[in-house]
Amino acid sequence: MGGGRSFKGGNDDRAERATFMIAVVDYGMGNLRSVQKALEQAGDTVVVTSDPGEVRSAERVVVPGVGAFKDAMNSLGRLGLITPLLEAIEGGKPYLGICLGMQILMTESEEFGPHKGLRVIRGRVSRLPDTAGKIPHVGWNRVNVRKNSPLLKMQDDGGYFYFVHSYYTIPDDHDVWAGATKYGVEFCSLLWKDNIFATQFHPEKSQERGLQILRRFVQWHGQKEPLPCS
Repeated sequence: MGGGRSFKGGNDDRAERATFMIAVVDYGMGNLRSVQKALEQAGDTVVVTSDPGEVRSAERVVVPGVGAFKDAMNSLGRLGLITPLLEAIEGGKPYLGICLGMQILMTESEEFGPHKGLRVIRGRVSRLPDTAGKIPHVGWNRVNVRKNSPLLKMQDDGGYFYFVHSYYTIPDDHDVWAGATKYGVEFCSLLWKDNIFATQFHPEKSQERGLQILRRFVQWHGQKEPLPCS
């Protein structure tokens, strides 16, 4: 996988691109091209990287991913990315976890487990119940806004976003549930705590509503609600 790769403007000057740079963390769990393109549309310089140094230098960190929880944690550890991710979060940098990038924030997962996560958010990852119907949960589903957040507010009335997953997060603190979705069980589909944002759905596959989520993440500088123009 190697180091970082800039996909905007063709300028490989790392000192320059560190300004307002988003590091999309590449740990071998999924195709990151769609995430990179969507973030560029949202208006920022994007570096897809497995280089711990570039993660440290970035102003924002995005961790997408699909696949098994255990494999994700093993890959992050092997690449030396766990410490830079924790430093970024603890240092107040905006973090966006997408799908698997949301799940690894939890204390542990029962998927082929139990296996320990980053333990940033107290909670666990469980499998969707068989009563939900077809698993994995693939397709469009509604996100119901539970509280105002910088990415979605009550007036947005949630909307439909694209999901692909078999497991879901159960944060212990319901105050971090910014949005919830029903599929056999009600689960947290949008999480927000301080500088930590995470979605179980894929904003990069969710058309204009998803792009709006990414745009608001890019524009976020500590405000409690979305910018009115976004």
